[in-house]
Amino acid sequence: MYAIVEIAGQQFKVEAGKKIFVHRLEVEEGNQVEFDKVLLIEEDGKITVGEPTIKDAVIEGKILDHMRGDKVIIFKKKRKKGYRIKNGHRQNFTQVEIIRINSKGSDKKATAEKEEVKVSEVKVKEKPVKEKKTVTKKTADKKEKTTVNKSTGEKTTGKKPASKKALI
Repeated sequence: MYAIVEIAGQQFKVEAGKKIFVHRLEVEEGNQVEFDKVLLIEEDGKITVGEPTIKDAVIEGKILDHMRGDKVIIFKKKRKKGYRIKNGHRQNFTQVEIIRINSKGSDKKATAEKEEVKVSEVKVKEKPVKEKKTVTKKTADKKEKTTVNKSTGEKTTGKKPASKKALI
């Protein structure tokens, strides 16, 4: 069972027991947190998609740690101009452990989707295959064979080499 959830403006694929890093959340370490912007839930092969979110579906998690990511170096340079700028940046992250995926509303929606929709049968008439017309053009040095398909109007040419004349 997994879910796609929106946390702090980003979408994450979460499963129960997994740990994810999200942008810094204003919640103290050790507290429980609930995410209600659930976009998709997969349960035993059944996929429920929200419009845009699934009502009454909640992802429960626990805040494990607030930390900072690796340093990213930004270096700008314009050659022959003496312009060099070096900056660094460390992003603040929160580590969240997913405890449970509650899909209260997905059961009702899944049963509504299971209702059979009757589709009337459409009879398709087969079109008869039209014959191909062959046209042969004769020129002084070349012989061409042109085939025209009446149903599509395509012309195909197959060139035959000119007859070899004996040199005396």
